[in-house]
Amino acid sequence: MSFFFGMLVGLSIGIGLIVAFARYEKIRSSRRSYLAASELIRTSVEPILEQYTPAILSSLKFAKLTLGTVAPQFTGISIVESESGDGGITMEFELQWDGNPNIVLNINTRLGVALPVQVKNIGFTGVFRLIFKPLVDEIPCFGAVCYSLREKKDLDFTLKVIGGDISTIPGLADAIEDTIRDAIEDSITWPVRKIIPILPGDYSDLELKPVGTLEVKLVQAKELTNKDIVGKSDPFAVLFVRPLRDRMKTSKTINNQLNPIWNENFEFIIEDSSTQHLTVKVYDDEGVSAAELIGCAQVALKDLEPGKVKDVWLKLVKDLVIQRDTKNRGQVHLELLYCPFGTESSIKNPFNPDFSLTSLEKALKNVTIETPPAELEKSITQKKKEVIVRGVLSVTVIAAENLPPVDFMGKADPFVVLTMKKSEAKSKTRVATETLNPVWNQTFDFVVEDALHEMLILEVWDHDTFKKDKIGRCIMTLTRVLLEGEIQDGFQLDGAKSGKLFLHLKWSPQLVFRDA
Repeated sequence: MSFFFGMLVGLSIGIGLIVAFARYEKIRSSRRSYLAASELIRTSVEPILEQYTPAILSSLKFAKLTLGTVAPQFTGISIVESESGDGGITMEFELQWDGNPNIVLNINTRLGVALPVQVKNIGFTGVFRLIFKPLVDEIPCFGAVCYSLREKKDLDFTLKVIGGDISTIPGLADAIEDTIRDAIEDSITWPVRKIIPILPGDYSDLELKPVGTLEVKLVQAKELTNKDIVGKSDPFAVLFVRPLRDRMKTSKTINNQLNPIWNENFEFIIEDSSTQHLTVKVYDDEGVSAAELIGCAQVALKDLEPGKVKDVWLKLVKDLVIQRDTKNRGQVHLELLYCPFGTESSIKNPFNPDFSLTSLEKALKNVTIETPPAELEKSITQKKKEVIVRGVLSVTVIAAENLPPVDFMGKADPFVVLTMKKSEAKSKTRVATETLNPVWNQTFDFVVEDALHEMLILEVWDHDTFKKDKIGRCIMTLTRVLLEGEIQDGFQLDGAKSGKLFLHLKWSPQLVFRDA
């Protein structure tokens, strides 16, 4: 009983402190409180602003920082149930603040120009998370409090040069705005958390730590919106789990193409698989001008089964927050694999069932989870480049059905061209005459030197004496056949009104390591 009474007292104190802060202008000691809070923000955020200072600037520091007189409004409170049963209590507070702080940044550009920039008209809505942990028998019944910005729903502000116009220096406003948003993301946005010890003790287990890796294969996109007046878009993709510059991945640009094939692999470090997402943004490369967003999509990591590859097509939208976009912006194709640390004995290497992750980790023996996340991602990527999955892929083109008519007589003379994208090895079936449901039953063997990065493209063509017309195509990575060893299935034809291609694939593997 004493424990629960103490816990109630502790939570009351914690909530009381938050409410007191929200009403600080009504309390006599408020000035000291928000001055202390302002100084805490200055000392915490300024080093991060310096870390993310863009190339156009030489320095960026606070000249003034006070919180103003408008209190934040708490619009909701909830208790979050812990699935791990780790002996803590988690509360979330939804906060809205249309503040009138006095924030002035001293900015020095590389051109030698010094500018005082005022941050005005701040509007913020978000959810803060408080974690009271560990629970103890001593009042206030928890050892420490962790706080974090769990969700940033909205953040708006304007920038104004005191005594001047910020638009006179091209790109300056965008550079400063990006720096501020990066600083907020890196300093307090979940899963980053700040720890305040209440009772003496070791709280290192509350600190942010990597818990696993997410492997992403960016396969392709189709039916992208064309952003160019002349020609077609030049799409590239940006992928991230946390939108920090050193942890975002960018694909190559595919010129003049609305159905790009990337076939690129990326690795990400995960700190909280229950709340984090993978975000994909597809842009049109405009050369010297700023890239134009085609669309974006998101996948919740909690929807991934550890150790199992998930193949997904994601619909691109204009905005991930405001889901009112009905325009077709295209789709992006991904393969995703989440591998938690410490599960080597239960999860097999998806690229070869005969090798567990412990075998692969022999190649990663110099990589530890104590390494900073950005360096850890680079180390894992580099080490995995030393691993080659080599073997023979046997492809039997069985048949096709319900092909669209091409000839004047409502028939077609179809054949299939098989291409390995990386090696550029090609084969083709015989021509089946005057049929929309051809049967081939032909087998082709391909020696694959790097199966992790190879791709099979099958194009169905109509044969004609004077020309050849493409009917449709199938594009597939080797991930599924590497996992299962042998598959037989039907695949819809992209680019065709109808039609399905039936295949049998068999993989004979040999995993090797590159010479050091």
